[in-house]
Amino acid sequence: MPFQCPECSRSSLKVAQRIELPPDSRSDEITLQIVTCSQCDFAAIAVYEESRRGALFDESVDHRAYRTTPADLKALRRAIRNCPKPRDPRCRCASHQRLGRQDASGRWDGLSDVHLEGRFNLVFG
Repeated sequence: MPFQCPECSRSSLKVAQRIELPPDSRSDEITLQIVTCSQCDFAAIAVYEESRRGALFDESVDHRAYRTTPADLKALRRAIRNCPKPRDPRCRCASHQRLGRQDASGRWDGLSDVHLEGRFNLVFG
């Protein structure tokens, strides 16, 4: 199901690329995504994190998106494209190594070198 584009307000924002990353100390699933609008050519970064820790049948989902620079967006697209197994969080390629980085406390830190220009909500269209 598409999301509403923050630029043109149409229900035309979809996940164009994705790479599944290893779990961290908080999330069981982490997916870095490139979202694009088919109507106005808007593109951004999205991060999907899901945790199933805690009470039985309890899960927490965080799906957020960020605007970024064209250069950083291009580099992330290339990194995802260069991965031989983007849907395998256990892949050991250079893209997974860079994008799956974690800080000293075991939290995912794969966007620390990306210039994030502002967060926006992903709203289903």
